[in-house]
Amino acid sequence: MYPPELVAPMKADLTSVGFEELLTPDAVDAALKQSGTVFLVFNSVCGCAAGAARPAVRDAIRNAKKRPDKLVTVFAGVDREAVNRAREYTLPYPPSSPSMALFKDGKLVHFIERHQIEGNSAETISAHLQKVFEHYC
Repeated sequence: MYPPELVAPMKADLTSVGFEELLTPDAVDAALKQSGTVFLVFNSVCGCAAGAARPAVRDAIRNAKKRPDKLVTVFAGVDREAVNRAREYTLPYPPSSPSMALFKDGKLVHFIERHQIEGNSAETISAHLQKVFEHYC
């Protein structure tokens, strides 16, 4: 587990643009089972989260023509029970942090794994997310 003071700014990277933190398994269930579109980000302390994932997400949310109805996040290594529950919803994809998932009417419709984030620029990931949002939202 990471100390709260270490992860607070990393969490704020997403909550400051409208993401709701899901801190319990019940909160994950309530968010991911709802109708409409829900974008889930598995946040992380790693360098690719700081350098590519979070900047890409912030940019995509700001610039997308269409946006998901709900934005939610869990933090790997911190909110362990919530993360584990969220990962149940993203099967058959293996656990991966950072990663991103889009749900529509309670069904997983798109998933971006860590290996698709590593080595890509925030701009490339943002452009991809905007296309995904345009298609599903």
